[in-house]
Amino acid sequence: MDLGIQGKTAFVAASTGGLGLAVASALAREGAHLVITGRRGEEARKIAAELPTAAIGVEADLCTQEGLSTAITAAESRFGSVDIVVLNGPGPAPGTATGLSSADMSSAFDLLLRPQHALVSSFLPGMRNRRWGRILAIGSSGVAAPLPNLALSNTGRAALAGYLKTLAAEVASDNVTVNMLLPGRIATERTRGLDRAAARRRGVTVDVIEQESRASIPAGRYGNTEELGATAAFLCSGLASYVTGTALRCDGGLVRTL
Repeated sequence: MDLGIQGKTAFVAASTGGLGLAVASALAREGAHLVITGRRGEEARKIAAELPTAAIGVEADLCTQEGLSTAITAAESRFGSVDIVVLNGPGPAPGTATGLSSADMSSAFDLLLRPQHALVSSFLPGMRNRRWGRILAIGSSGVAAPLPNLALSNTGRAALAGYLKTLAAEVASDNVTVNMLLPGRIATERTRGLDRAAARRRGVTVDVIEQESRASIPAGRYGNTEELGATAAFLCSGLASYVTGTALRCDGGLVRTL
């Protein structure tokens, strides 16, 4: 299937590992040009050099204004314009809602909303002028059903979802789509870290946590990053031009609502 994005330029935030790398790799296989970003500059450049398409690797912490400016300037200097922006980043530490402080709440927005808004604000005008664009946020199944002990993630990602849903209606007539992809239990280092934290909190082994998690997923397993990447590539494609304002789950049936 030709996704119709060959030669398009995709900026993928936090793409030196995990879900970001999976999405970047899937887009590169479809012929999109890639801007790989991350705090590990050497790794970003190495990944870019190995992709089967034109790509650059940029060392940048997108949670800082300096990092955002560096990455945006590098992308536009190399490719001129960005057609696809994938909003992604690290998740906040686990914790309960009753334990949140004002500083914690501010940190959740600084991590999960402000950088994403800055990237959209930078790239959206060009997309609208060219009358083609794709904005995709990698969220969490917690947007659909808040997850226990992930209060900061639930809060920050829900705020991002509200912003993006509002934006989607405002730019749909310009052929710019805005969607969220909600991964469930995908086998990444982030998921393994959460499993280790849960094991320590409960005083059990990580194997016990993983077994319980698999039992809660109708598919009976954790997802793999290739499955997530392929789903993201479709939502960024030309074929998905009538899909906007949508949160699509990739979770093996974990969330038990439609």
